[in-house]
Amino acid sequence: MLTLTYRYRIYPDLPQELQMIAWLETCRKVYNYAVRERKDWINSRKCSVNACSLQSESIIPADAPYPDYYKQKKALTEAKKMNPALKAVHSQVLQDVIGRVDAAFAAMKQRGYGFPRFKKSGQFKSFLFPQIDNDAIVGNEIKLPKIGQITINLHRQIPSGFKLKTARIIRKASGWYISITVQMDVSIADSTPQGHALGIDVGLEYFLSTSDGEQVKRPRFFNQLHRKLELLQRRLKNKQKGSNNRRKLNQKIGRLHERISECRRDFHFQLAHHLCDNAGMLFVEDLDFRIMAKGMLGKHILDAGLGQFVNQILPWVCWKRDVYYGKVNPNSTSQECPDCGAVVKKDLRVRVHHCPECGSTKPRDVASGQVIRNRGLSAVGRIVDEIACGRVLSGALPRQDRVKQESLRSDLEQPALYA
Repeated sequence: MLTLTYRYRIYPDLPQELQMIAWLETCRKVYNYAVRERKDWINSRKCSVNACSLQSESIIPADAPYPDYYKQKKALTEAKKMNPALKAVHSQVLQDVIGRVDAAFAAMKQRGYGFPRFKKSGQFKSFLFPQIDNDAIVGNEIKLPKIGQITINLHRQIPSGFKLKTARIIRKASGWYISITVQMDVSIADSTPQGHALGIDVGLEYFLSTSDGEQVKRPRFFNQLHRKLELLQRRLKNKQKGSNNRRKLNQKIGRLHERISECRRDFHFQLAHHLCDNAGMLFVEDLDFRIMAKGMLGKHILDAGLGQFVNQILPWVCWKRDVYYGKVNPNSTSQECPDCGAVVKKDLRVRVHHCPECGSTKPRDVASGQVIRNRGLSAVGRIVDEIACGRVLSGALPRQDRVKQESLRSDLEQPALYA
């Protein structure tokens, strides 16, 4: 099953916009109520061993079952009889809100900490129609349940053969958008390793360096608009909460943040397509950028969006362009010579790789990209040619096998003690 998502700009009229804003607020209240109900049930089943709670806790009977996904969905039917505002919202939209609560608690259970937070006014940004008619789009309009016909900027047509499945309405600082999910009952084989191989090393001095010697400078998206953002946020602290001036200023700040994000995303897509134009296989390091973002350079790593590029955009573009994408072990890629496999220790201040054994000299990041390429070729079973010095390229063999091969070769080259 092939599933794709297309995002378009929509232009609702004033009554439709007010209706969607009211729906978002109702969904936010349902979300907060569902979270509160689950938290009260959990708090009633536990108690600190050394102290009583300093706030009042809800007393829930011991035989009351846990308010899971299905029980909370069933409770929506009874809640609609007492709350007329819930009837104005499409029933499947409210059921999806319960699903988001359930997903939030499932994620909390998986990571082991962090209760889902309550949504403040204006923080609930989207709602979902789990089902949509296949002929909902006619011309430049899309028909949504209980909302009606909305003008849509269909800047690219949905491919023929796909069926419309879901539609998510998103509210951003720049306007309203809709994300349409389409599906086709077809299976597509994964990309096979073929063509020119390219190793990519990402960093901060250079956004990326390839094994072919290409280096791309890191654009500083946030720094370019940092001063303007700082001035707007400085003005915000003097505005009265709930006033129209504060709301307008918040909208300006949101548009500025969105502009920074879209510029970064556009750069990532253009760079990913440029890499796919020149390679049939792309290899990157299997890094955890969440840990890197917690260090002293975390602000610059988040500004560059390394995680978004390596883990989201580049794999998607490679899949779309039928380019093989793989990850390799990141350990010691900068401490290894790509030409002879020797270990060359160097700290972050050393930006040029110089191997004392084979005499190879090149930029440090380019050498790391070549090591990544060699490891990737070894992982997919490709044979790496030997070089003039007689040693196998690093990555052509696992590290342990390479050490054994070197020790065996040195033993053979030593003169015999006994003739």
